[in-house]
Amino acid sequence: MRFKDVFSIIGPAMVGPSSSHTAGAARIGRAARQVLGEMPREAEVIFFGSFAATYQGHGTDRAIIGGLLDFATDDHRLPDSVELAAEAGMDICFRQGTGLFPHPNTVRLRLVGRDTGIELTLTGISIGGGNIEIVDIDGFGVKLTGMYPTVLINHMDYLGVLASVTDVMRRGQFNIGHMSLDRKNRSGAALTVLELDEPATAELLQELQALTAVKSVRLVDLNGVKQEQKGKESTP
Repeated sequence: MRFKDVFSIIGPAMVGPSSSHTAGAARIGRAARQVLGEMPREAEVIFFGSFAATYQGHGTDRAIIGGLLDFATDDHRLPDSVELAAEAGMDICFRQGTGLFPHPNTVRLRLVGRDTGIELTLTGISIGGGNIEIVDIDGFGVKLTGMYPTVLINHMDYLGVLASVTDVMRRGQFNIGHMSLDRKNRSGAALTVLELDEPATAELLQELQALTAVKSVRLVDLNGVKQEQKGKESTP
């Protein structure tokens, strides 16, 4: 059984004014930065619902960009993040979205990597108290909370891939707290998201990357040390 930690009860140390609109937004941006594996050179930020109505007054725009710069929720540079990003060469566009969205505090990010040109689309929601859920990555439905070290595995939907993944976890003594998987079509591209109870190691990522049908392995760890992202096609 997983127990709630102090962060989930009282919220994070943060630059205000709002745990939902500021701290949560910063964590969504930082998660997106880690999924991308590098700072974006282009960032289109589309706000929905309450985010769209209040993002300027609550500093949600600056929080998102601060996260894309890899700033934590209590980083004193958050209020100046838009200017700092522009100085670093990030091209930023803010828009208000329309249509259906999964939660009143929803943001969709469309990013292009600065060095690799890799494109990423990610949708996140801020559910209160600085807590978040990433619900979509490049069209794959996922559940990623950022509360635990999380491994993202892009692979083909072939028989035995998940069994191989879980065997790697077993041999390395890594416990899976939550797993989600989505695929484009049968035998097509798939994304598996594993939330772990302990930090992932470089050796674990390398062993997963070596599996047949695995295209790339990425790590999101908002509470831990940055680790190199592994990919067969490109290494950010």
